[in-house]
Amino acid sequence: MAPQGDENYLTTAEVARRLNVKPETVYAYVSRGQLTSVRARGRRGSLFAVTDVERLASRSIEHPGVVERIETELTLLQDDEVYYRGHPVRELAKTQTFESVAELLWTGELAPSEPFAAPPEVVTLARTAMELAPPGARTADRLRIAVAVLGAADPLRFDLTPASIVGTSRQLLGALVTGLPGIQTDGGFAARLWPKLSPRPAYPHILKTALVLLADHGLAVSTIAARVAASSRANLYSVVSAGLGALDGHYHGAATTFAYQFLDRALDDPVKALSDELRSGKPVPGFGHRVYRQRDPRAEVIFELLAGQPVMDRVHEITARVNDFPNVDLALATLMHAYDFHPDAGEAIFALARIVGWTAHALEEYQEPGLRFRALGNYTGPAIS
Repeated sequence: MAPQGDENYLTTAEVARRLNVKPETVYAYVSRGQLTSVRARGRRGSLFAVTDVERLASRSIEHPGVVERIETELTLLQDDEVYYRGHPVRELAKTQTFESVAELLWTGELAPSEPFAAPPEVVTLARTAMELAPPGARTADRLRIAVAVLGAADPLRFDLTPASIVGTSRQLLGALVTGLPGIQTDGGFAARLWPKLSPRPAYPHILKTALVLLADHGLAVSTIAARVAASSRANLYSVVSAGLGALDGHYHGAATTFAYQFLDRALDDPVKALSDELRSGKPVPGFGHRVYRQRDPRAEVIFELLAGQPVMDRVHEITARVNDFPNVDLALATLMHAYDFHPDAGEAIFALARIVGWTAHALEEYQEPGLRFRALGNYTGPAIS
């Protein structure tokens, strides 16, 4: 019990200000045994000894221990639906441009937005960087190289003010989509991206819909990677590189390619393709999800746009035989088959769309105390000799 009025104790709010954290984080420190709270007679709330608080503040990192929860105003996943800043993603995908949704995630404002542009010299540098990739490199590999090179060439990359970050992301996306090999066209992001991925006549509203649906998805593993990088105050190019690195894993971005390959086999013989997958003992590519329980709303929106496409007959046939629901990876794979997209196009679409989300999360993370993602490891190695 703390003495009433003892000046050697601080309130929760005072501790939060001293440590530059939120009150919820103070309670997390208590639960982990890093702070001890006491009660004062006649006063509401917890008190903390100044000496304990100063000891914690003097550590080499501002936030020892794991961040259990990340507060975000960006994306809500609830009841098998997705919302960007309170807006149903279904409606955004149908009614808004990719650029407008990007601005919504970045600034909170939903309004018409101009296509992402980039200075010609930046586009030339992005194109030159992509050409460094060896023959057979995936489009996602070219994007990774270009992001690294564009970052190295930007002398103002460490300007982390919101206006600078948003401007950098616009320019980065404009340079990447324009620098990709293929036919150059004018218009919005989706219209410029389509001929880089498919030889078929363009239906940019379909690709735009997919881009909007994939722009963010809460705290996915690549987004966590991006936020950790932002927590160290890495510049936006490095944040995007961190996200791209995590996206490259076969449990994340590559899932679209696996779904595409599965669907490719199923177009010839759906029963054999499904039998082969079941025999492997692994989940059938393009089905189920860790977050959703009964449906993936993003897949539903894309399938609605593809109604009547011959490939949908196979999708329905496979879905009827799988004891799970199709996810966005299968929907994107279906889009790719319907319009003859390159086999690696799905990963590129995913990566380009998610740059918008990583930027939005970086903007949030830059406002948090730095280096807050410090995990507490349990050492299991040899005893000290």
